[in-house]
Amino acid sequence: MKTFNLPVKNEWMAWKLPMVEIFETVEGEGLAAGYPTVFVRVFHCNLRCTWCDTPYSYAPAKPEYEASIQEILETIKSFKAERICFTGGEPLIHREKSAALLLGMADLEHIVDIHIETNGAIDLAPFEKLRQSHPELKRKMRFVMDYKLPASGEMEKMNHENFKELGMQDEIKFVVGSDEDFSITKKVVNSLYEKGQISLSPVWETMPPRRLVEKLLADPLPNAKISLQLHKIIWDPAERGV
Repeated sequence: MKTFNLPVKNEWMAWKLPMVEIFETVEGEGLAAGYPTVFVRVFHCNLRCTWCDTPYSYAPAKPEYEASIQEILETIKSFKAERICFTGGEPLIHREKSAALLLGMADLEHIVDIHIETNGAIDLAPFEKLRQSHPELKRKMRFVMDYKLPASGEMEKMNHENFKELGMQDEIKFVVGSDEDFSITKKVVNSLYEKGQISLSPVWETMPPRRLVEKLLADPLPNAKISLQLHKIIWDPAERGV
């Protein structure tokens, strides 16, 4: 299995990552919805989804700043929340640097949950091996894998082997933008799903939440729930840092 060969901690603490923002709010979706959470948003993404709500996190936009892992951890400690959402862009795109930052976050004593909003096109195998080899990561870290459907324009880039890396503590998110998306979700779940919480999230402009609820009630999926984005209800959908 693929893995990372990281140097000693005092070396990788100085590694720098391109950043978008770090802020505290409540988690808007998934199993941690409603909990006060520190969002750590790094720059760069390998996908260009049609409905993306964070286009400022990848080119042609530019990083807001660079920060060392040490600086990122100090910023996290300045907030009171006990949960971290590691997001982007694509938070695992920086590979060894992403892995080192995860180790640093897991070693923060007050943190109880680190959920990684990953896009389904990044190989999770080395990160799963890292999780299994580090007790604090194993206790705190969760994947929230976003499987891209046809309406995203990026479905062909999904890594189906990632389903084998997911455990019961992880989540698989399907952002549903059309009837076709729902149909494809059912096929993917029936053929690839093994473990984890399945969440269906509507693209509000093309799949009203009520319609998605009606579709799920009429055609249930195993271990599936509706997940609405609370931050779009509480704040303006275009507002950042919330």
